[in-house]
Amino acid sequence: MISGTSYDAVEAVIADFEHDGDAIVCDMVAHRSVPYPSVLRSDIAAVLPPGTTTIGEVCSLDVRIGQHFGDVAKALCDEHVGVDAVCSHGQTVFHWVQGGVARGCVQLGQPAWIAARTGLPVVSDVRNADIAAGGQGAPLVSLLDVLLLAGSPPAAGPVGSLNLGGIANVTVVGPPGSGFGPPIAFDIGPANALLDAAVQWLTHGAEYFDRDGALAARGTVDDALVARLLDHPYFDAPPPKSTGKEDFNLAYLEEKMAGAAYAPEDLLASLTAATAQIVAGALRRMGVRDLYVAGGGTRNPTLMRSLAERLPGVTLRSTDALGVAEEAKEALLLALIGFLTLTGVPATIPSCTGARRPSVLGVITPGAHGLPPGAGGDPAHGRVPSRLTVRTPLDRSSSRPVQLR
Repeated sequence: MISGTSYDAVEAVIADFEHDGDAIVCDMVAHRSVPYPSVLRSDIAAVLPPGTTTIGEVCSLDVRIGQHFGDVAKALCDEHVGVDAVCSHGQTVFHWVQGGVARGCVQLGQPAWIAARTGLPVVSDVRNADIAAGGQGAPLVSLLDVLLLAGSPPAAGPVGSLNLGGIANVTVVGPPGSGFGPPIAFDIGPANALLDAAVQWLTHGAEYFDRDGALAARGTVDDALVARLLDHPYFDAPPPKSTGKEDFNLAYLEEKMAGAAYAPEDLLASLTAATAQIVAGALRRMGVRDLYVAGGGTRNPTLMRSLAERLPGVTLRSTDALGVAEEAKEALLLALIGFLTLTGVPATIPSCTGARRPSVLGVITPGAHGLPPGAGGDPAHGRVPSRLTVRTPLDRSSSRPVQLR
C-alpha cells in the first residue's frame, strides 16, 4: 500500500509472488484505490512543506493515517483470503536532502494499527535503510522498473520507465551490448506537484488538481514564466539525486511568479509546459528512445500531449504494455518489497539510488501470530532477482475505487 506525493488516495494491491530461479513470478490478484477522508487529506496538506506543524499534530497524523491504511488492508483481506503479510509505504511528509545527500525520510502511518486491524505482520519504513547505506532512498521503484524492463521488447536505444506523480522519476536501462552501463534512476523534478499546488491555491482548496488538464488546455503559455520555473540548480545536477515538495511547492511557485498576476488558465498552461520541458529535457539527456509511463500525470491529456511534442522520435507507452496497470504500479512495488524483505532479499539497486550496497528494506511489525512461515530469508534467494514476470496481469474489474464503510 502507498499514498504518493499527491496524497489523494491509498493505492493497494494484492499480489502473489514466488521465486523461479533468478526470476520472480507474480500473479496480480486485486487493486483498490481508496480516497483519503477529506478532513484527513486537508490535515496532511497542512503539514507538508512549506507548512509548519507540531510534534502533537505529527503524532495524531501518524495514528490516523495508520488507521486508514489498516482499514484499507482489512477491506481487501476480507475480500481475498490467504493474505500472508502487508507492506505499507505510508505517507511521505518530509524527504531531507542536504547538499545533494539524502539524510532521512519520514513516512507517517503507524504500522501497529495496520497489524492490529488485520492480524498480519507489516513491513514499513522502507526508505531509510537505503539512505543509511549512502543512497537517496529514492526512487525505490527503480527495482520494479529494472525487473520489468528486462522483459520488454528489444529496443534500439536506452529504455525508460517514467512515473508522473507529484514528483517525476525515471529509470533508464540500456540495451544489452550497448555500453550504456548499469541502470540509472533519479527524481527528475516536479510533475503534478506545482500544478496541484496552483489549483489548490487558485480555488482556495475547493479543487486539488486540473481535471483532464482542461484549464491548462484553454490557457496561453507565458514563456518568461516557464524560463523562470526552469531556473533551478536541481535540474542540472547529475544523478543519483532525489527531491520532493520540500523544494517544489507553492512557495517556489510564488517566488517564480515574482508578484505578477496571471489568469488561472495561463498559469496552468505555463506550469504544464514547464513540467513537460523539465521531464523531456532529462529524458533527452539520457538518450531515451522507448518510454513506458505511469502515474497520475498520465491522466492529464494536456500534459501528455505537451510531453510527446517535446520528445519527437520517442515511443511512449503505458506500463500496461509490461503487464502492470499504470495505476497499480507503485502499490505493486510495495508488495514486491514486502515479499523480498520477508524472504531476506535486498530490494535496492545501488546504481539507481546511489547507495554503497544493496539493502534489505524496512522494519517488520509482527502480526497476531508473529511472522509468516518462511520469513527471515533463504540462502538460495539471497540476491536481487534479474527479472519479474507478471504471469497473471490485473483484471481491470478488480481494480476499482472503493469507499470504506
